[in-house]
Amino acid sequence: MRRYLLGRAARSLLTIFISVTLTFFIVRAMPSNPVELLINPYMSQETQDMLMQKYGLDKPLAVQYALFLKGLLQGDLGVSFSSRQPVAQVLLQKLPWTLLLIAIVMALVLGIGIPTGLLAARRRGKLADQVINVLVTLGISIFIPFLSFMFLYIFSYLLKVLPTGGAYTPPKPHGLTYVLDVARHAILPAATLAITNLANVVLYTRNSTLDVLGEDYVRTARAKGASPKRAMRVHVLRNAMIPTVTVVGLQVGVMVGGAVVTETIFAWPGIGRMLFEAIGALDYPILQGGFLLLSVSVVTMNFITDMLVGWLDPRIRLGGGRP
Repeated sequence: MRRYLLGRAARSLLTIFISVTLTFFIVRAMPSNPVELLINPYMSQETQDMLMQKYGLDKPLAVQYALFLKGLLQGDLGVSFSSRQPVAQVLLQKLPWTLLLIAIVMALVLGIGIPTGLLAARRRGKLADQVINVLVTLGISIFIPFLSFMFLYIFSYLLKVLPTGGAYTPPKPHGLTYVLDVARHAILPAATLAITNLANVVLYTRNSTLDVLGEDYVRTARAKGASPKRAMRVHVLRNAMIPTVTVVGLQVGVMVGGAVVTETIFAWPGIGRMLFEAIGALDYPILQGGFLLLSVSVVTMNFITDMLVGWLDPRIRLGGGRP
């Protein structure tokens, strides 16, 4: 188990390093120049040079990269070009909102997706299974911006029962009123992300459950008198959950990508909206810090997923399953 753990940890660290490096060079390959946003044309040349030196933009790209890695190892993510605030401070302001949104979405996806997939497997070929398959197909093919604007049009414009955006209604309320107001604002963005990620969990749960139900040991348990519920609980669930756990871990990356679009459309004050605004402002430090945070989150979730899968199926951590 230790060897399996160390191998996955080393792979995760390498993935984060590659992601950080690619992000650094990709944002600097953008066609526009952040210097134009930093420098006022009425500034003196001396002031312009001081500003360029302050943000390290006067140095060669290789030197900028080395300084970026040095700062990263020291916990310094730099200073935002646009707000002049430390990037770490900006991220700490935005992170709780994205974590809250992702937590709600994960709860919906797991709480609805797994039971629905199990139901479809148990009712294979029947009306419930057919309806679920149709809904899964729609969920896989639906476009996040289309679903977002449809929800806004129906629930915010026509019915006027939910807010159009933001995380709370200003002025900021307090106590239970604040909690309920945030929950009300979270309904549309959370529902949008949940629906677009729910389909894969339902599909994998259904198909993996059907595969396990066809195994000899399950048929043997039923032949010995085990009830369908007991056979499902004792012999099916643990093995059927392996593909589902894997796809849930992978879905976190999809949720993070979808959060950029969803948070922007619904004006949710999280990391995704921050990144969208930073792209327009060519705010390199914010982009680097934001993508680093998202990369670490996704890689960490995948690492946890590997550990769970290794626990569910010892053959995997012993080298008998997937690499």
